[in-house]
Amino acid sequence: MSIYNYQKSTKTAKHFESREAYLEHELQIMAPKRWRPNLPGRDYKFEVEDLIPALAGTIGKIVMTTAIVATFAAGYGLSEEFIVENVRFEMLIAAVFFVIFFSGFLNPRSNLAGCHGPLIPIIPLIVVAGGHPLALGIMVALFGMILGLTKGGSTLVQLTGNGVRGGLLIYLGFVGLTGQMDRLREWTISIGNESIFLIIILTTIATYVYLVKINKRWLAIPLCSLFAMLVALIMGAHFEFVTSPGIPNLNPFYWWGENTGWMLGLPDMAHFIAVLPFAILAVAMWPPDFLGHRVFQEQNYPQHTEKVLMNVDDTMVVCSLRQGLGSIFGGGNLASSWGTYIIPAAIAKRPIPAGAIFTGIMCILAVVIGYPMDIAAWAPVLRIALVVGVFLPLLEVGMQLVTNIKQAQVAGICIISSILVNPVLGWALAMLLENAGYIGEQERTADLPKRTRLGIPLAAFLICTIAMAVVGLIPGIPGIIAAGG
Repeated sequence: MSIYNYQKSTKTAKHFESREAYLEHELQIMAPKRWRPNLPGRDYKFEVEDLIPALAGTIGKIVMTTAIVATFAAGYGLSEEFIVENVRFEMLIAAVFFVIFFSGFLNPRSNLAGCHGPLIPIIPLIVVAGGHPLALGIMVALFGMILGLTKGGSTLVQLTGNGVRGGLLIYLGFVGLTGQMDRLREWTISIGNESIFLIIILTTIATYVYLVKINKRWLAIPLCSLFAMLVALIMGAHFEFVTSPGIPNLNPFYWWGENTGWMLGLPDMAHFIAVLPFAILAVAMWPPDFLGHRVFQEQNYPQHTEKVLMNVDDTMVVCSLRQGLGSIFGGGNLASSWGTYIIPAAIAKRPIPAGAIFTGIMCILAVVIGYPMDIAAWAPVLRIALVVGVFLPLLEVGMQLVTNIKQAQVAGICIISSILVNPVLGWALAMLLENAGYIGEQERTADLPKRTRLGIPLAAFLICTIAMAVVGLIPGIPGIIAAGG
């Protein structure tokens, strides 16, 4: 559909019986162009619903980038001041060069380049192995670009059935949900008032149920987070602003100096060799992560909206570019598809570009003003935002995807394998077994060439398994790098 058809087909909300019908019509008539300019008003509109995923994405970005940089900083013995400045620097790079430019204008089918949360537990191993953040970022960018340009991501999505998808999302949703609840409870215990935990959760449940009843679930993140913050403050929890306004250091030579920034200097060949298995593992984790985000669009968008669905390969290319540029300039973030943005956007029935621009603007404001970063990272706001905005929706969609006994069998294998090792192996093993014809819906990919149907899942399983074995992530197998450290 051309841009002129979009302009002729779009109507104001008053022409529709409900707001939802209007938003669905907008999704159906949009046809964003890949790697060519897309302009507000000509190719898409801004709507009030775009503000919610933008807010959720900004909160998530502050939280996840801080977690990644702080884990690196702990390994290298860097200060709290370093963490704050590097996070602000990373957010500024992401907002200006990638969130607004790529996802907002150049390719609205690529999801925003966010943070690689599942890799956080592995960062201490990277440090112990003698890895260098710049070497790691360059290698992740290289491998990710290869996967995206060869269309490996979309092929893996095609080979992943609903049983595998459902099992993966159920596992991720449940583990994430219980993890955030535990951390919120630990925080209330640490401040000496565990009853805050009970009141926040009851308030969150009541708010969420009401929003579901009135079909406004896309408001869950701002409202539930706001109520959690108010409950905590009213019940005596202490909060203060500590991040003052300012602009971070933008000089890459400062960040990669021997006595400034990371205080590591530039990497040498030994650093690149040390990070090789970790870079492979990081990119091997991308397909299930990207797949889970696209599923949310598929489940919440109406029919005939294929042209606005997230393109997995394009998103991998953008994440790779963002990883490479961010690392070269001095950032410590590890990139992946931006889940805290795309999941609320899908629930709100909004396409990627308009919310992306709002997200970029909010990130820039948070960096410059400073104080919003303190609010977003405060435990009640952070934990409840992740519960209602990411993990509870993951659990819900995962259960919706499993609709018959064959899919349930595959989902079960995926879940138990994820518990045994991690969701990367759970996804790879379940996908291999289903496409090999042992379990699940074998007829789903029967028309594909055997080389594709069996070769690619087998290669994915072997790559994931070997990479995890090398870094000591498989129970009972001493990791070469972990043992050497």
